[in-house]
Amino acid sequence: MLTLDMVYHAAFTMKNVVRRTDLIYAPNIPSEGELYLKTENLQVTGSFKVRGAYYKISQLSKEEKERGVIACSAGNHAQGVARAASMGGISSIICLPDSAPISKIEATRHYGAEVVLVNGCYDDAYAKSRELEETEGRVFIHPFDDENVIAGQGTIGLELLEQLPEMDAVIVPIGGGGLISGIAFVVKSLNPQCKVYGVQAAGAASM
Repeated sequence: MLTLDMVYHAAFTMKNVVRRTDLIYAPNIPSEGELYLKTENLQVTGSFKVRGAYYKISQLSKEEKERGVIACSAGNHAQGVARAASMGGISSIICLPDSAPISKIEATRHYGAEVVLVNGCYDDAYAKSRELEETEGRVFIHPFDDENVIAGQGTIGLELLEQLPEMDAVIVPIGGGGLISGIAFVVKSLNPQCKVYGVQAAGAASM
């Protein structure tokens, strides 16, 4: 079960690995109140995904690390897992749909992963990764449905509360749901009055 202790431990574990990204005031964006942006686009690998991937991999047993890891992604989780695995000297295989941006495919390779391009969409890459998990005996690193991954993403919530303790609401983009799960858990646990809103594109609602 996810606990605040897990999130605090995740923050401690990755303090020298990920960036504590800035929270910047955005006066030029129309809003009824003061709006701030958490600049996770400036995070290592360009995405928050490295937080969850690194913490998840750091918590694997010695035997699991020796087996290596496998993941599927459309790009950002791929880079996070590849980067986290390479830092620990762990073998990684990442399955990506062949429609993924070339820049993300090459970045994943640059971080040291073996990339398997799968014909089709994300679901096809996911199916291939679970197949290889079985045949190769690797540990699957889920992009969002994992307590350690969620704890890693939840470190953003800790930073937000430290950077802007008087905030009234947090607006979080939703894909798989790991990011908002982590942030909402932390924020509502430590500041119950703060509201948390999830947003997703109307044309690409994944939840």
